[in-house]
Amino acid sequence: MSSILTNKSAMVALQTLKSINMNLSKTQGQISTGLKIESAKDSSAIWAISKVMESDVRGFQGISESLSLGDSTLGVARQATETITGLLTDIKAKVVSAQEQNVDRNKLQTDISALRDQITSVVNAAQFNGLNLIKGTDDVNILSSLDRAADGSVAASNITVNRQDMSTTAGVLGTGTDLSPNAVLSATSATNAGNTADVTIAVTADMTSTAMTINVGGATLTYAAGDLTGNQDAAANKISADINALGLVGITASATASTGSGSKITLTSTRAFENVALAASSTAGATVTASASSIAERAESLTFSASANVNSGDGYQVTVGGTAFTYVAGKGETFENVAKGLKAAVDGGAIANVSTKVVKNSSGQWQLKIDNNGSSAVSLARAGAAGGTASGGLFGLDKIDVTTTAGATAALSNIETMIQSSIDGAAAFGSVQGRVQIQSDFISKLTDSFKAGIGTMVDADMEEASARLQALQVQQQLGVQALSIANKAPQSLLSLFR
Repeated sequence: MSSILTNKSAMVALQTLKSINMNLSKTQGQISTGLKIESAKDSSAIWAISKVMESDVRGFQGISESLSLGDSTLGVARQATETITGLLTDIKAKVVSAQEQNVDRNKLQTDISALRDQITSVVNAAQFNGLNLIKGTDDVNILSSLDRAADGSVAASNITVNRQDMSTTAGVLGTGTDLSPNAVLSATSATNAGNTADVTIAVTADMTSTAMTINVGGATLTYAAGDLTGNQDAAANKISADINALGLVGITASATASTGSGSKITLTSTRAFENVALAASSTAGATVTASASSIAERAESLTFSASANVNSGDGYQVTVGGTAFTYVAGKGETFENVAKGLKAAVDGGAIANVSTKVVKNSSGQWQLKIDNNGSSAVSLARAGAAGGTASGGLFGLDKIDVTTTAGATAALSNIETMIQSSIDGAAAFGSVQGRVQIQSDFISKLTDSFKAGIGTMVDADMEEASARLQALQVQQQLGVQALSIANKAPQSLLSLFR
């Protein structure tokens, strides 16, 4: 049936042409924009995923900038601590030279003061964009990543940078919890009196048959039967004289006449920081015994707890001869740092005849030993409290004084501690800087991967779009011709009325 009112062929051709034109317009849009998913109407799910990923890419670009800023800041701090290490090494060379008697210590001290001032200048200048990592104790966080969970929540990750305080500032003792039980003093005063131990020769009728061996401070005296004549008192006098003749530094011997237990040889040691080994035995004749296996060192000790923790702001104080010396721990420090800090403080006080040493005892406890070689006793006391202001990492540097023999000796161990602190600081900065650079490289690659993933989802395949465009253009031409033919169909009905 044919109709001049309804042209079904034209309607079909028109719909086909509309569809072709719609696809052609879409293909042309893909070619012009390069996108196959340009808006949510193209594919809401893919569009939503791509927008989330695009927001993450923007975030990673910000993180990359944060990491670059952190890398630069760490680079300045690392270079500064490396420079400080070099300057401290130069100071050490001056301190070593000051150990010699035949040098001008005043000139050496002038050089040390100049190097110390340069260190202060480096510490103050080592900032990037106003952030100085070698002053203060507060940690600094560098934004390093955005972590998206499966539920869509996002959390920021940071790389924490521990400041490495290279200042010489003195700490301030807090007023918090009493920490004095963590530090135990061996005595309330230090004197120059030596410690003693005895070697006893038991009562015997005849010393000529006695053979013995006595070990004192690494020296050995051996007596065969017949070497000692007379009674035990005469033998004690002979042995005492022989020990004194050895010339052992800080060790003297004296004989005591026989009592009910026998004759005694009293050994006295004034060695400040060294126990003196002692042993005595006999192989024949009279029994020979030592009252102790060693003679204790003269120095008194401040012994720190082996189990207590040290928190930032924990301060300890030792009072020597009425003068109080304080060290306040910074973050991550231990009793080793506290003991060495107090040593630097006491040494910087330059108390006449007082010297110090830091050791770790057989129980794993750190000790500050204080020796007095003067004729007058020096009082000792200790205190401790939490909540203080931490001392600088180079605390005591400004107190180094090599103009005296005692000062030069004390400075040698203290400068070693400071050099180790600066080396540790530079190493810590170098380690974190390496991590920041690795993370920065990873973020760069991760951003590229995200961009590639987004492109895979929303970018148009240009080769495919080009081929489709040509096909659609041909289809459009054919559709136009089909519509034209369909529109001419009613005209053929005129021939029926001729």
